[in-house]
Amino acid sequence: MELLSGNEAVAQGAWEAGCTIGVAYPGTPSTETMEEFAKKPDVYAEWAPNEKVALEVAVGASAGGARVLSTMKHVGLNVAADPLFTAAYTGVNGGLVVMVADDPGMHSSQNEQDSRNYAHAANIPMFEPSDSQEAHDFTRDAFGLSEEFDIPFMVRGATRVSHSKSLVQVGEKTPHELVPYSKSADKWVMMPIFAKPRRRDLNERLDRLSAWADECPYNRMELRDTKVGIVCSGASYQYVREALPEASVLKLGVVWPLPAGLLAKFAAEVDSLYVIDEASDYLSLQVKASGVEVAQTPEPLPRNGELSPAAIRAAFGLQGFDHEYAPTDVPARPPALCPGCPHRLVFKELAAMRAIVTGDIGCYSLGGMPPLNGIDTILCMGGSVSMSHGFELAMAGTEHRPIVGIIGDSTFAHSGLTSLLGTAYNKGAGTICILDNRTTAMTGKQGNPCNGVTLQHRPSREMNIEALIAAMGIEDIRTVDPYDRQAVRSALKEATANTDDLSVIVFRHPCVLLTKEKPAKVCMVDGNCSACGVCITIGCPALAKNPVTGQAEIDPDLCIGCGCCEQYCKSGNITREAR
Repeated sequence: MELLSGNEAVAQGAWEAGCTIGVAYPGTPSTETMEEFAKKPDVYAEWAPNEKVALEVAVGASAGGARVLSTMKHVGLNVAADPLFTAAYTGVNGGLVVMVADDPGMHSSQNEQDSRNYAHAANIPMFEPSDSQEAHDFTRDAFGLSEEFDIPFMVRGATRVSHSKSLVQVGEKTPHELVPYSKSADKWVMMPIFAKPRRRDLNERLDRLSAWADECPYNRMELRDTKVGIVCSGASYQYVREALPEASVLKLGVVWPLPAGLLAKFAAEVDSLYVIDEASDYLSLQVKASGVEVAQTPEPLPRNGELSPAAIRAAFGLQGFDHEYAPTDVPARPPALCPGCPHRLVFKELAAMRAIVTGDIGCYSLGGMPPLNGIDTILCMGGSVSMSHGFELAMAGTEHRPIVGIIGDSTFAHSGLTSLLGTAYNKGAGTICILDNRTTAMTGKQGNPCNGVTLQHRPSREMNIEALIAAMGIEDIRTVDPYDRQAVRSALKEATANTDDLSVIVFRHPCVLLTKEKPAKVCMVDGNCSACGVCITIGCPALAKNPVTGQAEIDPDLCIGCGCCEQYCKSGNITREAR
């Protein structure tokens, strides 16, 4: 037995099934899955530039006969949707499993999204584990099932299952021979003449899958008090068992296709059947569509956020649990950029310019938080560049504030390249800032094409951002040290003054978390501080205001000696000194 998180258990189950290839793009709460898989013996694993590329590589490896795992978070599945839908038609050669991790409660995401809807829409079977043991077992078995039914299988994780640890009975690796590839246009060439009969073949496979779902041991009926019957899946099962321990439960391990026969059998055993789901009506709609009558809880379940045992009890008019209620007197701890983050001054100067800033997905999203307040919009990966172009189109011919798009190096490689290409191709104007901190910082310092660091540290190539931009025909390209306030200010003013053309500034400095060495110097405030508060406005966690004197104070244990605050101290009362 081993204590594993859901993500670790998925990696272990894939390895035990003889999976030898893993492809992913990091995204919380899925990231650790591929990191753990990459540590297994005799496997190949890589970070792809984005989820679409990852799944396409996975489908290619499956066609070549290998068992393949592809992992991503829920919004990454949007990016991968194009190959996903067609992969149901082509089917597989070697087993192909796609693990997608949803984020109810939006702990680290821009939306809540239920990936089970993708399984239904794409006609791809989906497992949903409720703990680490099931994450391991479902993933391990999914590879053989994928080959048996000639279709990719999906495994749905969620924040609580992916990141919670429980005991897992692990096993040994079962070697899997490469399935020989055989040329077959009617299976792999999805143009209409082949796709139409392949769709008919998919329907036959789906009929067999539906029959299998009714017999699958991972869907189980737990009969207790039959006055109340609950249909649930995933983490919701754990909440239901705690909230309503006497209720009968139909626990679904396969959430698409649903086991219609088992649902009807369970409904006949209980007086009232309820569906408990987390921030979604997916399961309720699917159960109703199978012809089963669903009762309404006396009070509605929460329509957003994570579910909890207390919320379930409240829905049934029962008192909650005292341990579920958090104290109300805990001081707020708003998220902030790290001490010494190289992105900080860029946002400080953009705010001072009153620029309209279209932001993107990454740790630099925190530049939109007080006191920097340096971002106007955040939509999706790569959206900053395209939205900046949209702002320029809407405001063309008017006097308007500078319009600036902000994007990180990993996100630029993910989907900013095509966005910038579109703006350049259409002769767009405006300013794009690429914050190159030499890593994918937000998800844990993973490698990406811009720093040339691969998942398993194999020899690689480092993408030349400036050369790529120049290849698009963009001429106004600047590379700036983001710790130099005057250089940052000058570059932004000059670029935004160029209103007739497109300007790109690459602000390059490594993330402060890439090195764990303590800096030789830290910033200090002398006793003559005028208490003007300007240095505090850069939002560095190492800086604070003395509640009595109003003077600035610097925590030497947090300070990395970047000197940003020193550059904003007009009276010269901040200096860098030896630690």
